[in-house]
Amino acid sequence: MQMLLDTSVLIDALRLRRGRRQWLAELVRGGHTIATSALNIAEVYAGMRPQEEARTKAFLNALPCYEITASVAEIAGKLKKEWQQKGRTLTLADTIIAAVALQQKCALATDNRKDFPMRELQLCELPEEQQG
Repeated sequence: MQMLLDTSVLIDALRLRRGRRQWLAELVRGGHTIATSALNIAEVYAGMRPQEEARTKAFLNALPCYEITASVAEIAGKLKKEWQQKGRTLTLADTIIAAVALQQKCALATDNRKDFPMRELQLCELPEEQQG
């Protein structure tokens, strides 16, 4: 399975929270592909603490990164408009992430399932938080 990692999952893995780094390692060992998008990378860097830069750069550089292309932008814009017409406001960032996942045929690994209501989008079941 190909999996697109949303920002919340990336941050947890970087900050060694919720057993996310171990979970991602298990996925890779199991033959799954993990990747992220350029938008998620921007969000991670926007919230990065100064002392996290080297580890963040190394981690993100190890992941395949999907670009925001014109076709992704078109899909995202259509998704945003569709949901707006249904009375639901989604952020442009979330519709771009959904569009990347749809175009690349990836399941999306996110803690923010409510932000991705699209039926055609496959959401990963994240493991329960592991106690220390």
